[in-house]
Amino acid sequence: MSDWKPRTRAVHAGTRRSQYNEVSEAIFLTQGFVYDSAEQAEARFIQAGEDEFIYARYGNPTVRMFEDRIAALEGAEDAFATASGMAAVNGALMSMLQAGDHLVSSRALFGSCLYILEEVLTRFGVEVTFVDGTDLDQWRAAIRPDTKVVFFETVSNPTLEVVDIKAVSDLAHEVGATIVVDNVFATPVFSRALELGADVVIYSATKHIDGQGRALGGVILGTREFIRKTVEPYMKHTGGSLSPFTAWMLLKGLETIDLRVRAQADSAVALARALEGHAALDRVIYPHLASHPQADTARGQMEAGGTVLSIDLKAGQEAAFKVLNALEIFVISNNLGDAKSIVTHPATTTHQRLPEDQKQHLGITPGLIRVSVGLEDTDDLIADLTHALSMI
Repeated sequence: MSDWKPRTRAVHAGTRRSQYNEVSEAIFLTQGFVYDSAEQAEARFIQAGEDEFIYARYGNPTVRMFEDRIAALEGAEDAFATASGMAAVNGALMSMLQAGDHLVSSRALFGSCLYILEEVLTRFGVEVTFVDGTDLDQWRAAIRPDTKVVFFETVSNPTLEVVDIKAVSDLAHEVGATIVVDNVFATPVFSRALELGADVVIYSATKHIDGQGRALGGVILGTREFIRKTVEPYMKHTGGSLSPFTAWMLLKGLETIDLRVRAQADSAVALARALEGHAALDRVIYPHLASHPQADTARGQMEAGGTVLSIDLKAGQEAAFKVLNALEIFVISNNLGDAKSIVTHPATTTHQRLPEDQKQHLGITPGLIRVSVGLEDTDDLIADLTHALSMI
């Protein structure tokens, strides 16, 4: 398998077949497993073998297939699948932090990530320092000798700021800190996070991995020691594990992720180029546009610019709502990475809870619309959004 290309790994890695030698992965819908003897049960609870299972909250053959496959695709030693992307963020951070620890994070984060850092971790005595993720001087000033964890979204939601993974990782590793990144916008297809220095990578599998709006899921990737000795004990006792049926859906999603995400990214960059300079827009934000402030960094650490762009309307919220309501192909929802193209208004939905001054600081303006590009015909998407913009 070490010689396989990523698309091959996404189809075949981690496969476990029963005695029936089924083609499609089997779904093991069971909460527990039977032992041949009391002695065998005792031995398994002391130390389960590589292909031995105890309880679905601890592990399951279908879930393990998904963990092995996504780890092979990402280039990680191991993975732990979780019930949602936020369960992955919470599990990765809570499993390794305790009262008195120090964490440094970029300020530009998804609203629920901000809640975990600002409300949950601080409640348990973790000191959190926020920085502008694109400013290396701020990272340098904030990272201390006692910093335990550095956390950031490699591409931020929804303003698509790109953090220099290698540069920040180098700063963090100088003091022995662990780099934890939320890599959703970069996708497992275009990611180079581990290669560039990240220690732990998190995905919301709800997004591109499923890619068809069917289920919630998440995954934490890292070294085998970190996953099995730090993450697994916390997750299996707190109950945030993935269901076998959802794991099966995510396995099916991985079979087509390379084809889907590349097609979506091709449409996204075409849409961004078509809209750049539109009279109704203050800006078009897409990591691989030359106008993006971190375009060089994005090209250096992402093979393509991803499936999401953001547009900022000059006329503010009223105009943004008019555009959203005029769209015919794009649907209004708060997910991304779906086969269907999706638009959302972050200031009133995903980032609504942020104080106005923070929204302005992060660039989440009243006119900002996040656009997740799906698998529809590119020309149809350009026509739909251009027509909607003409309404204002």
